[in-house]
Amino acid sequence: MKSKNPPEEPAHEDNFLESSRRDFLKHSGLLTAIAFTPSPLVKAAQSGLDEKIADLYEKVPVSLEVNGVKHQLSIEPRVTLLDLLREQLELTGTKKGCDHGQCGACTVHVDGHRVNSCLTLGVIVSGKKITTIEGLAKGDQLHPMQEAFIKHDGFQCGYCTPGQIMSAVACIREGHANSEHEIREYMSGNICRCGAYPNIVNAIQEVKEGGQAV
Repeated sequence: MKSKNPPEEPAHEDNFLESSRRDFLKHSGLLTAIAFTPSPLVKAAQSGLDEKIADLYEKVPVSLEVNGVKHQLSIEPRVTLLDLLREQLELTGTKKGCDHGQCGACTVHVDGHRVNSCLTLGVIVSGKKITTIEGLAKGDQLHPMQEAFIKHDGFQCGYCTPGQIMSAVACIREGHANSEHEIREYMSGNICRCGAYPNIVNAIQEVKEGGQAV
């Protein structure tokens, strides 16, 4: 007569399963420890060594003339002309506004043409001549456009003024200051948050009509 109770599983199977679980947990813990243990590269990054090493390999030489002064610099390829001017050459007259090429506060001249320096890489202007707001005046003698902005109150807070003046000079040089409408059109890339637009237009018109060299 057969027994109604099922046969008991061998004890060695329980021991095997328990042993397997212990081995799995042991190996899992080891892998986790390895994964979260900082590697030499991570440690180097944390200590800043990677940045120093990167500087040695990533910087490139550039040669440019800024406001009549020649400079030999070593810069990272990603550095903008705006940051190069402000941080390396300490020419802080060029302002960082939106940093996206939408406000015109960073306008400078590159080989006589106006550009948004926040959108221009420093390596691209190597070998070129740069003019910033600091380079317009001749010593204590202000540029005619600077004088006109003062005369016509072409600014309030003044933050956008360097870029406005640089664009205003270019506007006349480009031949786009023949009417109020044309001036407004070709100065539209420069934003004045204080709303001094009518006075800015008046200043540009006076310099244009006065026939002064810009």
